[in-house]
Parts: sequence; structure tokens; C-alpha cells
Amino acid sequence: MERRRVVVTGMGILSPIGNTVSEAWQNAANGVSGIDYIKRFSVDDLPVKFGGEVRNFDPDEIFGRREARHMDRLTQFAMEIARQAIEDSGLQVTDDNRYDIGVIVGTGIGGIESTIESVYRIIEKGSRSISPFLVPMMIPDSAASKVSITWGLRGPSMALSTACATSNNAIGEAAEMIRRGAVKVMIAGSSEAGLVPLAMASFNNMQAISRRNDDPKGASRPFDRDRDGFVVSEGGALLVLEDLEHALARGAHIYGEVLGYATTSDAYHVTAPLENGEGAQVAMRKAMADAGVTIYDIDYINAHGTSTPLNDLSETNAIKAVFGEHAYNVPISSTKSVTGHLMGSAGAVEAVLCLEAINHNFIPPTINLHNPQPECDLNYTPNVGVSAQLDVVMSNSFGFGGHNAVLIFGRYTGNGR
Repeated sequence: MERRRVVVTGMGILSPIGNTVSEAWQNAANGVSGIDYIKRFSVDDLPVKFGGEVRNFDPDEIFGRREARHMDRLTQFAMEIARQAIEDSGLQVTDDNRYDIGVIVGTGIGGIESTIESVYRIIEKGSRSISPFLVPMMIPDSAASKVSITWGLRGPSMALSTACATSNNAIGEAAEMIRRGAVKVMIAGSSEAGLVPLAMASFNNMQAISRRNDDPKGASRPFDRDRDGFVVSEGGALLVLEDLEHALARGAHIYGEVLGYATTSDAYHVTAPLENGEGAQVAMRKAMADAGVTIYDIDYINAHGTSTPLNDLSETNAIKAVFGEHAYNVPISSTKSVTGHLMGSAGAVEAVLCLEAINHNFIPPTINLHNPQPECDLNYTPNVGVSAQLDVVMSNSFGFGGHNAVLIFGRYTGNGR
């Protein structure tokens, strides 16, 4: 069976570094951190006072107060980034094509804010105070179903949840549906609204997040010797993935091509990665094989790079194992240094930044990298971005539970690869 080529024709984003693709890209490229003290809720009882919030986002203004109240923040994000992506793509949904257009909106944690608020409400006011909309607001597929209903997309509609690997799995599996001819178009990525006190408290007690309350913008420091954990962030991104022939037939703008995808499991520990990164190694090798490229074709790696002691060293070891001595020649960076960790949405935001990197021939920096850990000795593009010819880019995402998902994006050249 012929394998169809999959291209990206639209993008939408909400993130700590911007609520449009152009704004987010400019801040990532210039190393402008989106991390700051939390404003949406009280942090008086929390040991960690900062995070990566989506700012200047008013759901009442966008959706109307009544409609906004019936959506968790997760779904509000998904609706806005879907609107951006679909409008950006120029895609027209009609009765003739709606069964050929599907959606996967992943999430690592689901509608947690609505769930927590309702727990407090039932304790304080009793069962009759609970909204009949709670269940559809809190279930993980609420965002995907809302996007499907709003735009009348009658192809596959589903959520996918693999912790911090969610986005790459969502994009990769959506691309596979197009490749095998099941659909022509997929809206794919993730939305995450897990920046809530409960999650912050758990991550802190796990000793997984940074406690640099005196320096929020310097808190996310992947590969640095003095890193002390990741920064919790929120937001999301969606891509319009499209069969190449379908995109060409309607004259769509093409941002790039999904060349390869692979996913593996560590089968080791619920939170810790394998120290040698074996599962990640296999995922990287399989993704390159799927894309038909070698280690010498990879022009840039957008690392998972969470800023935790275990992950950064494990990923570095995995890259060294896969690329050998050539690992020292491959530019790498972690854009989580500016965005923080969007958990299930991390890979989708990074996919947007990878495609922008290709189109601008520019590698965004890893900021706050002042004292590299001796074992983390690769080229992580410290502090200042660099211009470079980028034709093939690898994006890594690894999640709690041992999930590994790797995407390979390429410049669309109109022929061959």
C-alpha cells in the first residue's frame, strides 16, 4: 500500500511565551522567558510561587460567559487553538469532506480544574450544587469532542494521554491515519490546563519542580549543573495535518512535512527514565528509519530537556548512544527553558517551534545554561540562538510511565522526501 505524505498546513498556539504562532516564535528565538509569579490563584500556601501561565486570555470575551462556564480551561484552550489552526490552514469544512477530517486533542491530566472546584463545592454545599455539565467538562475527551462538534468534523475524534509524551503521540498517530488513507486531514496536538494548586503541591512534594522563588525566569535551566526541577506550565498547540495531494489540490500553504514518527516504552518506572535512555534510543532510531534519514541528516534536535536531574542526563546519554561521536556536531536546544513544561502539551508547542525553526533557519536557545553539568557536554545552544540551515529536525518527548515519542519534521521541498 502506498504511504501517503503528510504535511502541516495550519498551526495554532496558546503558551506562556505567546498566544499566536508569531509571538511565541519570536520569544523562543530571542530567549524571552514566559515564567513568572502565578496570578490566577493564591499561592500563599504553596512552597513554589511561580509557573508558566497563559496570559491575556479571556474566555468570557472569546466564547461568552455562559458558554465559557460550560468548558474546563483545558477545552477553552483547545477551542481557541483549533480556531487559529483551522483559520490559518484555510480549510473549508463542507458536507462533502467532513467525514475525511478528524481530530485528536491529547491531554495529560484532563479537566482537573473543574474536577477540583466541584469537589470543594460538594463538600461545602452538597450534591445538588454540582453542575450537570461537570462530567463532560472533566473527561479527557472533552476538548476533542468540542472541537469536533463545533466545526462539524466527522472523521476520527479522540483524546490520547501518555503524560508528557502525549502531543508527539497525538501528532504521530494522526499522521499515521492520513498515511494509511483513513482520512485526508487531521487536527492534532494537545491542550493542558494542569497549572493548579493540587498539581503544584504534588510535584513539589515529589521534588520534581524548581523552587527558585527568587528567580522565576531563571528557574527552568535544562542541562545546567544547578538545575533543580522543571517549571509547571499550561497551554497547548494544534497542527492541521494534511495529505500532501489534498493540500496541493486546494493550494494550501505548507509549513513542513511530518517525515517520521516512533514510540516506545521503558517498562521501568512510573516517574524515572532508564538511566541509559534505552527506550528513548530505540524511539529515535525507529523515527529516523520511518523518515528514511540517518543521524547525519538531522540538523537540529529539540530536546525533551525538562530541567530535572534525571531526565536531562538520561536524554543526553540516549543522544550519545544513537549519534555516537557525531552527537557533538548536532545542535540541540530545550525550548522548555523559556516555556516551562506544558506536560501533555509540551510536544505540540515544540512542534510549532520546530516548524518555525525550519522556516526561519534558526535554532532557538537553551536559556539559563551557564554552568553545564560535566556529563551533559553536547551543544545545547546555550543562551543565544543561532542561524543554521535546517532541513530535518527531530523533536523528543518522554513522559511519566516510561512513554517515549519522537517526531521528525522536514522542510517541504516539493519533491522526494
